[in-house]
Amino acid sequence: MKRKGVGVAKRKRLIRMAWCLLLLVFLGTLYLHSLSEGGSTMSETEEESQNKNKIAFLFIARNRLPLDMIWHAFFEEEKEGRFSILVHSRPGFVLNKVTTRSPFFFNRQVNNSVQVDWGEASMLEAERILLRNALLDPDNDRFVFLSDSCIPLYNFSYTYDYIMSSMRSFVDSFADTKEGRYNPRMNPVIPIQNWRKGSQWAVLIRKHAEAVVNDKTVFPQFQKHCRRRSLPEFWRDQPFPVNPAKEHNCIPDEHYVQTLIAQEGLEGEIIRRSLTHSAWDLSATRDKERRGWHPVTYRLNDATPSLIQFIKGIDNIHYETENRREWCASKGRPAPCFLFSRKFTRSAALKLLNSSLIAVR
Repeated sequence: MKRKGVGVAKRKRLIRMAWCLLLLVFLGTLYLHSLSEGGSTMSETEEESQNKNKIAFLFIARNRLPLDMIWHAFFEEEKEGRFSILVHSRPGFVLNKVTTRSPFFFNRQVNNSVQVDWGEASMLEAERILLRNALLDPDNDRFVFLSDSCIPLYNFSYTYDYIMSSMRSFVDSFADTKEGRYNPRMNPVIPIQNWRKGSQWAVLIRKHAEAVVNDKTVFPQFQKHCRRRSLPEFWRDQPFPVNPAKEHNCIPDEHYVQTLIAQEGLEGEIIRRSLTHSAWDLSATRDKERRGWHPVTYRLNDATPSLIQFIKGIDNIHYETENRREWCASKGRPAPCFLFSRKFTRSAALKLLNSSLIAVR
């Protein structure tokens, strides 16, 4: 009887161990299944919370929004109000029935805007103003920077799910080893090992948006030591440079957010690519000094099915300076790299919308 009791107890222990092992395997399977791009996981409760959160669409515009009706069709599909809109335009500009045809943009301008000059730190200030205003709404959980020439490539539901499924920011960021834009005068506040480059069209989680707004270290250095080289057409309004060829050249908006995130030790919390497509054509101008400074502008004749299919078909991005290839994914599965694209003229964008080449509805 004693031996029998020992045998029964042993079998019970083995059964308990087997159940524990099965439970560990089950939990491990759930963990791997829930991995999203970048290795972030999201519980069911978190998913329910995410569905209530909003995406803040932050537009940087010169004056009007020429593609307002494209975005009107995009926002019109969303019936649950899971978005907010803010526009940074020139000081004093108001979005109303006269300046936009879309009610979604009525009075969505920030009222503390600044005059923005390309290649100057004023662009960074515009981004910070937009974020500062957007953070006032506690429901805003993601923050998308867009230009006035951006179009959405997919409908709102797909875009929302893609962005919200990741717990990380999407920030195009790579080591800048070729162009020499780093200014040694930034050292030691910003050491060269933290210098990064990339597209300004980022999608930030709330934590990173707060980091940009609260930054009192990196931004002042950019104001002092990062500005574009003087252009001939501005020499009438500025002191003529002694030797234009020797001027330090730095484009602040292509470095700021990326460098700040590296400086703050947050690079492990980002997916290092942009969700906005731009085409850089080095032969787009005869002026050698300007080649590559601006992306290609798509006009009416460029707005074709093959163009949109090409952009939507991009599933990886190669970063030459780091010999790195970023394969694009969403919810742990292969996915298109881009949700938005630029730069489109109004006629080109309307052609795409009317031809149903961009499925925003």
